[in-house]
Amino acid sequence: MRSRELRFGLAVFLASLALLLVRFLVPRPIGMADNGDGWRLLCKLGGKQLDRPSEGFVRFSYGTGVPCTSDYVSSQTWLDWLANKIGHVLGTDAILNLLVLGVGTCVLVAVAITATVLGLDLGRRGRIVATVLLLLVMGDSAFFGYFASSLSEGAAFLGMLLIAGGLLLMHRQRNWRYAGAVITVLGGLIGINAKSQTLLLIPVFVLAVLLVKPKDARGKARWALPLAVLVLVGGGTLAVQSHGDPANAEYREANMYNAIFDSIVDGKHDTNADLAALGLPQSFAKYIGTGWWSPGAAWTDPLYPQYRDKISRRNVLAYYESHPVRVAQILQQGGVNTLTARPDNLGSFGELSGQPRLSKEYRVPVFSGLAALAAPAGLFVLIPLWLLMIWAAVRAFRRGRREYGLVVLMLTFFAVGQLGLSALGEGVEGVKHQLLTLFPTVLALAFAILSLLPRAEEPPKPQMEREDDEPLTEEIAAVV
Repeated sequence: MRSRELRFGLAVFLASLALLLVRFLVPRPIGMADNGDGWRLLCKLGGKQLDRPSEGFVRFSYGTGVPCTSDYVSSQTWLDWLANKIGHVLGTDAILNLLVLGVGTCVLVAVAITATVLGLDLGRRGRIVATVLLLLVMGDSAFFGYFASSLSEGAAFLGMLLIAGGLLLMHRQRNWRYAGAVITVLGGLIGINAKSQTLLLIPVFVLAVLLVKPKDARGKARWALPLAVLVLVGGGTLAVQSHGDPANAEYREANMYNAIFDSIVDGKHDTNADLAALGLPQSFAKYIGTGWWSPGAAWTDPLYPQYRDKISRRNVLAYYESHPVRVAQILQQGGVNTLTARPDNLGSFGELSGQPRLSKEYRVPVFSGLAALAAPAGLFVLIPLWLLMIWAAVRAFRRGRREYGLVVLMLTFFAVGQLGLSALGEGVEGVKHQLLTLFPTVLALAFAILSLLPRAEEPPKPQMEREDDEPLTEEIAAVV
């Protein structure tokens, strides 16, 4: 049975990889354009090019750039470094070749899909359904382009799937548990450290790992492996975050500025009252809609030093506490941004593709297409969907399918927290930032659906001979 599962796993890996590579390269390569933040990762490799095309096109090959330093912390740098080394082995002089990065990430995504499918307690048909469903999630047009980009969302998506697959395998028996632990550690390190926002994974990840409970594990056998996973991920995360700018502290003032002038004081509500509540002068109304990096932002105003202390988390939180209606409105906009899925300002094709600037690809629009249709409803769609998935998780727990419940709850709670974090704490680029809400929501939905499928039929146990069979045969022979 074990060799049969391994052969099936190999088939899933090869089929997934082939489809992902076709998805990536045919009829032309796709990726995700740089929104202007790519330099933070390119600096790590020495590839910050001043003429890199922002937003409109994808540059698939970065040569040596101007010297620069960046304290930005992201596990995406590990994938970029690996792509850099493989590219040099293949003979390219590029500091970062996104074609190499994209192919390498496709391999890792195929590994994650294979591990996840092998961790499911489904029959052959159910596992094929799971493979197709996971390919539709990972290959969706809203997510797939980030696997070949100078941005860090791709690492977050990959890490979350690896965590899910690892947790599922850790609920299995014998050597599968250890394989699951390795994958969980890998996924935890990549997913948690992908961006400052993904640090929000830590509490739900810890809880999910502690609640892992294989049927045959008792006492030390149950707790030893989960605790080892937590020690490795916790120690690794602490080491990663201590080398650089932990949680992007240098951008806190910029994020609060954006939250104020692009989100709270948006010109659509009582501007004067909002400025007064924030302790800002009425003259700052002219900065509505500006971002921290916009020409002529408020920090260029001679009055800004007097009010700089108001551009802080404490002041923004105090405003939210006293304005619950505005909080609800901002969260609703966050829900709309989440379901919109595709940022208007980022293209999918290379400079030489022949496609117009800002063109997007829609080869696999299943989940993002449905989300975009529901986008105007925002939280009126997302909240019922999250509640439905929580119900599916509770149902899985009650029916002895604990592993599904843990994965669904972990992803759902992270999505809920991420929506609030991005909507209330960042302000600008809401659609792009809320991809870290949409992806775990879609992935949790996939696992909620899979939890409804019937279990695999257990093979019949061989009938054991009764202890008195042989003596009875001998007695009959003696009588005859």
